Amino acid sequence: MKLQNFIIVLCLVIAASVNAQYDISIKATLVPASKSIDVQQKIVFQNTSNTAWNELYLHDWANSFSSKTTPLAKRFAENYNSSFHFEKQEDRGKTSVAYVTDSLNNTIKWNRDKAADIITIPLQTPLMPGETFTVNLVYTVKLPNSKFTRFGVTDDGTYKLKHWYISPAVFDEDWQVYSNKNTDDLFLTPSHFAIEFSTPKEYSLTTDLQVISESLSDTTKTTFLQGNNRNQVILFLEKQTSFQTIETDKFAIITNLRDEKISPQISALAVDRIAHFLDSKLGSYPFEKMVISEAEYRNNPVYGLNQLPDFISPFPAGFEYDMEQLKTITRKYIETSLSLNPRKDNWLIGALQIHLMMDYVDTYYPKMKILGSLSNFWVIKWAHAADLEFNDQYPLLYLNMARNNLQQSLTTPRDSLVKFNKNIATDYYGGYGLKYLSDYLGKETVSKTIQDFYSENKLKAVNVKTFEKTLQKNTALPINWFFTDYVDSRTTIDFRIKKVKENQDSLTVTVKNTRKNTMPVSIYGINNDSIIFKKWMLPFTGEQTVTVPKNNVRKLVLNYEKNIPEYNQRNNYKAVKGLLNRPLQFRLFQDVGDSRYNQIFFMPEFQYNLYDGFVIGPKVYNKTVLAKGFHYRLTPQIGLKSKELIGSGSVVYTKNYDKESLYAMRYGFAGSYFSYDRDLFYRRYTPFITFAFRNKDLRDNEKQFINLRSVSVIRDENPRDPDQDPNYSVFNLQYVYSNPNLINYFRGVVDYEISSKFSKISTTLEYRKLFLNNRQLNLRFFAGAFLFNDTRENDDFFSFALDRPTDYLFDYNYYGRSEQSGLFSQQLIVAEGGFKSQLQPKFANSWITTVNVSTNIWKWIYAYGDAGLIHNTDTGTQGVFDTGIRMSLVADYFELYFPLYSNLGWEPGLDDYDQRIRFIVTLDVRTLLGLFTRKWY
Repeated sequence: MKLQNFIIVLCLVIAASVNAQYDISIKATLVPASKSIDVQQKIVFQNTSNTAWNELYLHDWANSFSSKTTPLAKRFAENYNSSFHFEKQEDRGKTSVAYVTDSLNNTIKWNRDKAADIITIPLQTPLMPGETFTVNLVYTVKLPNSKFTRFGVTDDGTYKLKHWYISPAVFDEDWQVYSNKNTDDLFLTPSHFAIEFSTPKEYSLTTDLQVISESLSDTTKTTFLQGNNRNQVILFLEKQTSFQTIETDKFAIITNLRDEKISPQISALAVDRIAHFLDSKLGSYPFEKMVISEAEYRNNPVYGLNQLPDFISPFPAGFEYDMEQLKTITRKYIETSLSLNPRKDNWLIGALQIHLMMDYVDTYYPKMKILGSLSNFWVIKWAHAADLEFNDQYPLLYLNMARNNLQQSLTTPRDSLVKFNKNIATDYYGGYGLKYLSDYLGKETVSKTIQDFYSENKLKAVNVKTFEKTLQKNTALPINWFFTDYVDSRTTIDFRIKKVKENQDSLTVTVKNTRKNTMPVSIYGINNDSIIFKKWMLPFTGEQTVTVPKNNVRKLVLNYEKNIPEYNQRNNYKAVKGLLNRPLQFRLFQDVGDSRYNQIFFMPEFQYNLYDGFVIGPKVYNKTVLAKGFHYRLTPQIGLKSKELIGSGSVVYTKNYDKESLYAMRYGFAGSYFSYDRDLFYRRYTPFITFAFRNKDLRDNEKQFINLRSVSVIRDENPRDPDQDPNYSVFNLQYVYSNPNLINYFRGVVDYEISSKFSKISTTLEYRKLFLNNRQLNLRFFAGAFLFNDTRENDDFFSFALDRPTDYLFDYNYYGRSEQSGLFSQQLIVAEGGFKSQLQPKFANSWITTVNVSTNIWKWIYAYGDAGLIHNTDTGTQGVFDTGIRMSLVADYFELYFPLYSNLGWEPGLDDYDQRIRFIVTLDVRTLLGLFTRKWY
C-alpha cells in the first residue's frame, strides 16, 4: 500500500514537471534516539539552459553545522555569537553520505567543497541542453540543536526542519552555488517534490505541501507528501501539535504564532484581512495553504515590537499580532511565489515586503504612532519621537546606518551585508525606495507594476531586470536612475536650495544635488503648515533651476513630506518671508531630530571621581538619535565634594567619504576642567584630527586610524610636590591597526610623543586567539623608549609605568588618579607595562619592554603571567615578573586580578594582600553600549 501511494505521488510529480529543472523524491525516516534522519533521495536534473553542464552541484546545508571552521561557524563568530563555538559536538549536526549512484546504480564520484556544505559531482560526459541526469543519494542527517538558528531539534524533542535534505544548485547562466551563512537564502527554482516521511506514530507532521495520504503501523506513521512548483520544504514534527488552521476565502494559514492577549476570533479576522489585502495588492496565492511558524517570525521579527516586554503594550489590542503575521505572511507569499535569487536579488523581496507593510498600515492604521500610546505619556509627549508615524521607522533606521557611513547598496549580496543591514536597513531602504517611486510616478503606476510583475512571473524563474522592464512599461517618466543610483549605489541622497530669486509673480529656485548621483526631488511652497504647491524636478546631477509660483508662499521646502530617504533634511528649507530658514527649538533630553528646527538639547549628566565626588550638571548639545556631521557639547557641572564649578566641552566635525580606503575624517577641539588631586585642578585643551581607513568589505572588521593631537595641560601647583612641572604641552602622533573578531583578535598601536622636555615612542600589540578546543590565549606586548628625556632628575611623571600609568595626557578614566594607597589605587587600566602586581621599580625613564599572557582555566577564570625588562639610567636594567588569577566577568569591562607569585614572592602570604588585588570597572554608558552594538555593525 505504501509503495502504491508513493508511485501515485511520483507519477503526479512527473506529469507536472514539464518546465522544472529538478524532480526530487525523498524517502526519510526520523530516528529520535540519535536526533537524526535517514534519507534515500533521488534528484532528476534537467538541463533547461543552452549550456552543456560538465558538473553538478548540490547544497548540503545540514552539513554546515558539522565543525567550527565551516562558513556558517565563521559567520557566527563574526557576529560575536559564541554559543556555536562552545557547544558540544553532538549538538552541532552533520551529514554522513553513504553513497551516491546514477540511474543505473553505478557509483558516482563526488567531493565536498572546502566549505563542507557544497557537493560537487564531476560528469564523465557533459549533460547537454534538454537532457536529464539522475542522482541517487543515501545519507543520514544529524540534526543540530535549534538554539543556533531556531531550526533543528529542540530540548523537548520537537523537530523544526529546514535545509534538512540535500538540495540541487540552480543553473542560471552559471551555477548559483554558495554556502550557508545563516542568511536564510538557499536558492531553488520551482521544483517538484515527492516525499515519504516516516516518524514514530506519536509525532504529528505540519507542512504546507499537499498530504496525499497517511498510513500507520504499530510504531510508525508514514506520511506521503507532494509539492509542485516548490522552492523549499519546511516540516514541523511535534508530539503535540502547536499549530492551528485559519481558513480564509483565499487560502488556509496554518500557524503557531499566537498572542494570548487577543481571542482566536480576533486573530482569525486579522489573518483573513491580511490574506485579502495581499490578494488585492499582488494577486492570488498559488497554493492552497501556507505554514507560518513562530520560528520564522523570530528570525525576521517586527523590530521594535520584538523588544517590548510582555507587560508593556502601548499598541491597541491585536496590533502587534497583526504586524507579526503581516510581516511573516507577506515574506512567505513573495518568496514561495516568485523565484528570485534570495542572495543576489534579496533587496527586491525585502522592498516588496516593506512596501506592502507600509501600505497596510496606511490603510488600516493611518494614525498609528511609532511609540503607540506612549506618545501620549506626559514624559514623552513633548518629544518629536512622539510625533512620528509608525511608518517613519523605515527611513529612520536606514539613516542610522547611513549617518554612520555603514550603508550598503541594495544589490550587495545578502551574505556580504553587515548584520543590521541584513536584518533591517536594506529591506527598509528598499521598501521606502518604492514609496519614493510612488510619489514620483504616482501610486497607481507602482501598484500596477507590482501586480503585473507578480502575476506575469508567478512560479517562474525571474530577476530584478524583469521588474525594471515592467516598471518602464507602465510609465513615460525616466526610471533608470532608481536602479542605477538608488539601488546599485551606496551613495546617499541629499539636496539643498542654493538660492532663490524673486520675480514679480514667481520664484526662480536653484536646487543643488550635493551628491554624485542623478535623482529627482520634490519642491514645495509652504505657508505655515499648508502646502501651496508641489512640483517634481526630473532627475538631475549638480544644479538645476526651476520656476515656481510666488503667491502666498512663505517658505520653500524640498522633500517636505519626507517621501525621500534623504541624508540631511536640515538644508531643505529656505525662507521667502521671515529671517530664519529654521527657527530655534530647545528640548529636554536627546530626541529624534526634527529637520524643521535648529534644535538644542539639555539633559542632566552624572559622573564620579574621588576628588570632586559626585559630579552633576546640565549637558547642552545638538546630538540627536541619528549621528550628525557637526556636534557640539558643553557640560558645566558642580562637584558635590570639591564644591567647584567644573566640566568639559567639545566641538567636533566628522566628514564621511564613499571612498574604499579613507572613509572618515574627524577633527575638532575639546577642553575639560576637573580635579586631579585633593583641592588641585587641571585644565586640558586638545585640538585633534583623525583619519579613518577601512576595507571595501564592510563586514571586515579591519580598520586603521591615524590620530594627531596637541594636548595642553595647566595644573594647579601642588605644594606637596615642589619639583613638579605643572604646565606642559605634548604633541601626539598615533597609528592604530584594529581587527577585532571572536576567534582572532588583533590590535596594534604605534605612538609618538614630543614635548619641550622629552620625546618618546612606543608600540603596543594585542592578540587574542580562541582555539578549536575552546582554549583562549591572550597575548600583549609593549615596548617603549625615550628618544630624549630631560625630566629624569625631577620625577617619573612622564616615565613609562610598569602597572599604573601617571596618565599625564588625562586619557584614562581613573576614579582616583593620584592615589598611592587604598581602594582607588587598585584600579587597573591595562596600559604601558600592563603588570598587575605593584613592583619596584614602578617606572622606566629610559626604556621598557613587557609581555602579558593569560589563558582560560575554566569559563571566565584565567591564569595570567607578566614578564618584562625595565631600564632606568640610575639603576640599569632589571627583570620583573608576576603571575596570578584573573576573573573576567566581562572581558575588558568588569574584571578582578588576584596576584599569586612575583618578584615579591608568594603574594597571598603578605600582610596587605587585600590591597594588592586589582580591578577593572567600566561605568561609562557609551563604552558599555559597545558590548551590544558590536554584534550589529
